[in-house]
Amino acid sequence: MNKTELENIAAIRVKEAEILLTADCYEGAYYLAGYALECTLKACIAKQVKEFDFPDKKLATDSYTHNLANLVITAGLKQELSEQEKQNKEFKLNWAISIEWSEESRYKFAILKQQAHDLFTAITDNESGILPWLKRYL
Repeated sequence: MNKTELENIAAIRVKEAEILLTADCYEGAYYLAGYALECTLKACIAKQVKEFDFPDKKLATDSYTHNLANLVITAGLKQELSEQEKQNKEFKLNWAISIEWSEESRYKFAILKQQAHDLFTAITDNESGILPWLKRYL
């Protein structure tokens, strides 16, 4: 899978999450919104890999996780994230909401409307959302 494919998957998952949120399917909306964020972080990591370069083993190994905080580190964006959190309190809150997501959420049956809405907004908000910020690094 390459950077462009990961970006496309992320866009599709955001759209699907929005549709599910509108249809009161909160569990699916929550899971897909977080998955879109995961794919975008992995696209940022994929940008580091140059065509015909032998893959860095640590980078490859560290990329195979669903942990968003670890993916930020692997993408080389930890410092940028810290700076953005200092500059924008709403972004900091959105990141705190976002890192609560995990791939295990696909097995949860008790995702509330507010939880799903909060995550979707934290990720997609044009002013202080995580995805618009990450797109600067794609």
